[in-house]
Amino acid sequence: MKRIAIFASGSGSNAENIAKYFANSTETEVSLIVANNPEAYVLKRAEKLGIESLIVRKPEFMAADNLIKELHKRKIDFIVLAGFLLLVPQKLIDAYPGRIVNIHPALLPKHGGKGMYGDRVHEAVVAAGDKESGITIHLIDANYDKGVTYFQAKCPVYPTDTPHDVAQKVHILEYEHFPRVIDEIVKTI
Repeated sequence: MKRIAIFASGSGSNAENIAKYFANSTETEVSLIVANNPEAYVLKRAEKLGIESLIVRKPEFMAADNLIKELHKRKIDFIVLAGFLLLVPQKLIDAYPGRIVNIHPALLPKHGGKGMYGDRVHEAVVAAGDKESGITIHLIDANYDKGVTYFQAKCPVYPTDTPHDVAQKVHILEYEHFPRVIDEIVKTI
C-alpha cells in the first residue's frame, strides 16, 4: 500500500476530493494531512474523513528535520501539495526526490511564482487578456512553480469572464484531473 501525505494551507477542497478518490483503493491511501495553519479548514475535513492530521508551523517546516522524521515514521511514500503556500525546503525535496507533486491553477510557466496562488492567479489571467487558462500538475523543485510539468489541462477564457468565472472553470479541471494524475504518478514509484 502506497501512503500519501497531502499538504494544504487553507480550505482543503482538493485534499478532500483526493482523499475520496483513494478511499476505496487497495493500492494507495491518503494517510496524513499536513497543514501549516492551525486554523485551516482542511484540518476539519481531515477529521471528518478520519485521516490523521499534523500541524507544522513555518519555522519547523523550513527546518524540515522533524517533519521528515514524522513522514518516515508514518511510512509516507508520496507528498501532494494541494493549496500549500510555503516553498518546500531542499531537505524535504532531497528526502522525497521525484515524489512531491503540486497543482497550479494556471498554465505554467505563465502566472506562476511567489505570491501567485488562488484568486491572484485568476485575476492575472483576466488582466493579461489570456484566451485560455487551466491547471498544471508538476513535480516540484526548489523554486516556486518551476518543477518538471507532468500534466496540463486547458479551459477557454472569454472576454466577458471574471476572475471568479475562470476560478470555477479551473476548479472543475482540478477535481477532474488531479486525483487521477496523482494515481498515475504514484504507480510509477
